[in-house]
Amino acid sequence: MRRLILSLFVLCLLAGIVGGGFLAWGYAQFVKPGPTIAETTVVIPQGKGVEAIANTLAEAGIIRDPLIFRLGVRLTRIDTALKAGEFAFPHGVSSKGAAEVLIRGKTVVRRLTIAEGLTSVQVFDQLVATNGLEETFDVPEEGSILPETYHFSYGDTRTNIVQRMTMAMDEALSSLWAERADGLPFNGPQEALILASIVEKETGVRAERARVAGVFINRLRKGMRLQSDPTVAYGLNEGEGPLGRALTRADLKTGHPYTTYTNNGLPPGPICNPGLAAIRAVLNPMRTDEFYFVADGNGGHVFAKTLKEHNRNAAKWRKIRDGRGS
Repeated sequence: MRRLILSLFVLCLLAGIVGGGFLAWGYAQFVKPGPTIAETTVVIPQGKGVEAIANTLAEAGIIRDPLIFRLGVRLTRIDTALKAGEFAFPHGVSSKGAAEVLIRGKTVVRRLTIAEGLTSVQVFDQLVATNGLEETFDVPEEGSILPETYHFSYGDTRTNIVQRMTMAMDEALSSLWAERADGLPFNGPQEALILASIVEKETGVRAERARVAGVFINRLRKGMRLQSDPTVAYGLNEGEGPLGRALTRADLKTGHPYTTYTNNGLPPGPICNPGLAAIRAVLNPMRTDEFYFVADGNGGHVFAKTLKEHNRNAAKWRKIRDGRGS
């Protein structure tokens, strides 16, 4: 009997040693550096269990053995704390380290930059082409989006991004409207936004924006037509983007509501999504007695007080343009 008890004791001791050794080996594998040689980004979908997560990490080359990962997170009781999303795993991360990345839940931050002067159709196309955003949405209202860099995480919705963009524009326009110069010929901030969209399309030279805005405001006060080429182009292609050709004399005579050569005052709505600089320029324009401007052939414009002076400038521009064959 004593021998049997001794034998059982020895067997239990050996089993404990073996079991302890196995656990020690398993833990060593759990904390052992993984196979990656560079930071690797992996998406963990919503609703995935530990087994699916382990297999995803193994397939991405983050961990060597999905079984070690599964046993490790379960034995350490962190399996229910793993989060979904897009995560960046540092090079050589262990299974334990990979689990800690998922527990912290710090997802990869993506960036989306909307350039000044894009139409809402162009913004729509850019959002559709942006990876990591989900679900369909409607084309935003023209002029409702603030051009800016926006951050998002994998799985965010396009509708949510658009809501953030429109809220940013509402807040910016309201703030800048409150700081506007006195005596501007606008019935409200929406009219200022319309003119800002025209200024945005008329010049890409930051230093010119306030001066161009001043010219247009002078024309509005005098009851002169704005005669802005970008409004004509917008009316012809309904905001789809660049017209792709030069405007013709027939284009300038079209009766489209956006054509400021045949219609008085501002067009019925914005012709693009203007940036902050263009909005500021319109709400705090340069004080000038100029009523005309035309391209100078170098990316900027030449300004004039009288039609006679403007016609001379326009003739010089046509000579430059014709010399370029465009």
